[in-house]
Amino acid sequence: MAIDNKDKKVLNVPHLRFPEFTEEWERTTVGNIGNIKNGPFGSVLHAEDYVEDGIPIVTTEHFKTGLMPSDKFGIPQVSNEDYIRLKGFRLETNDIVFSRVGSVDINAHVGIEQNGWLFSGRVLRVRPKQTVDSLFLHYALSTEAVKRDICNRAVGQTMPSINTPILSSTIIRLPKGIFEQKKVAHFLRLLDERITTQNKIIEDLKKLKSAIIEMEYTYKTKGNTHIGDFIEQTSKRNKDSAIQNVLSVSNSQGFIQQCEQFENRSVASDDISNYKIVERNCFAFNPARINVGSIARLTTFDRGIVSPMYICFRTKDNLFPEYLDYYFESKQFFTEIQKRLEGSVRQCLSYEGLCNIPLCIPTVEVQQQTGKRLSTLAQEIKLEIDFLELLQKQKKFLLHQMFI
Repeated sequence: MAIDNKDKKVLNVPHLRFPEFTEEWERTTVGNIGNIKNGPFGSVLHAEDYVEDGIPIVTTEHFKTGLMPSDKFGIPQVSNEDYIRLKGFRLETNDIVFSRVGSVDINAHVGIEQNGWLFSGRVLRVRPKQTVDSLFLHYALSTEAVKRDICNRAVGQTMPSINTPILSSTIIRLPKGIFEQKKVAHFLRLLDERITTQNKIIEDLKKLKSAIIEMEYTYKTKGNTHIGDFIEQTSKRNKDSAIQNVLSVSNSQGFIQQCEQFENRSVASDDISNYKIVERNCFAFNPARINVGSIARLTTFDRGIVSPMYICFRTKDNLFPEYLDYYFESKQFFTEIQKRLEGSVRQCLSYEGLCNIPLCIPTVEVQQQTGKRLSTLAQEIKLEIDFLELLQKQKKFLLHQMFI
């Protein structure tokens, strides 16, 4: 695909390059190769101007992944009258939009689908000259070196922001010939399309898993039995401090080591003898954070300890742990939680409140079948996520190697 120029036998060229190109790259600025424009000021457009069905106006939140939305669902929209009034802020195919505030290193390429949309006051629009391939410029602006440079020159202590002069003076290196620009851009676009496909695969698998969970558990609350009939609380303490594996429950990752959650900082007490011991397949939840999903089953370690504030429990013999674990992912469970939260400032769920949630269970054999089916699906999702991360690492590597 490309030659390796890491020894820099030719100056001012990237490490990886398509072999048919030999000329040195040139140094320029964004302002020299594109027209930059601010979005409309707040006084020009107000929240009350938005309509239910009109022309979309994109802001930084809509392209924070580096991709423009493919449709106008969930995007503020304006009337035809305001669209005419704001005609100077229309996007065209091959424009590049840049986040002006917050994540100031994020940019996205405007495709045919977004042609004619508007951009907001939180956005800077770059319209590249015809001598520059806009997709190449998008990728050049996405390299770590350029992003770091922009962040370093951003202004504002609380909320970083950039303006036209900052973006205009941003240094870019690019091939003199547009054909090389187009070939590099096309190659990276193919990788981006594969990443988009991979995201769709993961999204569809997650939807399937959620649908199975809702189908399985929606009617399991009708009956005379409750969660408390199938679980028992555990309160064994780490009296001799023999266990040093301090864990926390994350609403997105389940049980994780506390140092991982707090970026290698230990927030555990110096005395961990009062911490509660959690064994494999036992559960724990933070009473003040269960309403955002902080409840989990321990599967990654044989045992660990959690803060005394956690409530820990295990299932009885007639309830398969995995079956209860997936019930905790259901909408029905979170609906039941909301009915039982206590407290005015910080709402909490007590162990008694958890026990009072209605739950009917099938036979252990059916529970195991359901748990196995959902676990297989969860593992498939994990494998697809791992592959997505591999693709993203590959893209990051290529952005580093194929640009100066």
